Amino acid sequence: MTTAPKGQPGLSGGLKLVLIGDGESPHLLKWARALAPRVQLHAISSRGFLPEFHRLLPDAQRLALNTAPEHGGGNIALVKQLPKVGAWLQQTDADWLHAHYLTSHGTLAWAAKLGWRLRAQIAGSAWGSDILVTPNRGGSWKWLTKKALRSCVITTSDSQHMAERMRELGAGEVMVFPFGLEALPKQNAKKQPWLCFANRGLEPIYRPQLVIDAFARIAATQPEAQLVVANDGSLRDALQADVAARGLAGRVSFVGRLDAGAQAAHYARSTWFLSLPESDSVSVSVLEAMAHGCVPLLSELPANRELIGDSARGLIISGSPTSLDDLPARMASLDTARLAAVNRDWVAANGLFEPHVQRFLTRLKALSPA
Repeated sequence: MTTAPKGQPGLSGGLKLVLIGDGESPHLLKWARALAPRVQLHAISSRGFLPEFHRLLPDAQRLALNTAPEHGGGNIALVKQLPKVGAWLQQTDADWLHAHYLTSHGTLAWAAKLGWRLRAQIAGSAWGSDILVTPNRGGSWKWLTKKALRSCVITTSDSQHMAERMRELGAGEVMVFPFGLEALPKQNAKKQPWLCFANRGLEPIYRPQLVIDAFARIAATQPEAQLVVANDGSLRDALQADVAARGLAGRVSFVGRLDAGAQAAHYARSTWFLSLPESDSVSVSVLEAMAHGCVPLLSELPANRELIGDSARGLIISGSPTSLDDLPARMASLDTARLAAVNRDWVAANGLFEPHVQRFLTRLKALSPA
């Protein structure tokens, strides 16, 4: 691969940018798809790369570290890869390092910049738990998060709530936009009135037990109600046992992890979408559901209120017994056909990814040395 002369942007006149993140994540892949036509793109993955990365970028523009970072951020095995990362970045000589998930990949970016005296500036994208959860684990985690944020010339957040927390931790300029959809889905399926869909991970942070509890209340008053639970996780067996014990096995389907097409089909048929995590920023799953005309039932979190307003586009569930007791009545009072159109229109106006990526790149160019 021909590289740009030292100290200059890419030969085509565009920015040379290195994504640093988890190359096995579909979210990083979505960023790569959006950036590839617009910049000279390179990528470093803490793990491997999804097959589509191989089609987007030639081998020389990808570096796979093949580690297994912890979900909570930070990993000794990743830090041990720093010499390889620093040397590769020194050779690549990028204009920007764009780190995704700040406590692990953001740390890698600033350490490489410092240790190898890279001219690249750092942009960072927060993903949620790196800002809302990890800094609360202890003083060292908070210090690491602050260090990563302060090393960034610019950062991105998908909610105002998370952006405020980033500023409290020392971030400078923060651009706020949802990690939105690449395109609006087609509308080609009839909604099943009391069909509910949930697809967050079956792990404690996503509170899938609360999803089951909520559905049990719905099912008690709506005989035709059904729930499809997608995704997987450590709580799946316990959840299935609980559903069976409640006599709901015939009305709750656990379908495991789904590809994009199968997931879209469930969104398209479902009237309701349940997402009740204990901590979250703006969820792509909720945006997808809204784009498909689902009415979201969301946990009481600031980012969720940003998404649906004060019950303008869905319902907030606090998780208290009272909140669940009156849930079926609250649902029955909504005009779901009207909300389907409202939610789709809202996503079209606010939740598409491409316009925000272009705005982000425009700002990177403005921040780049002349």
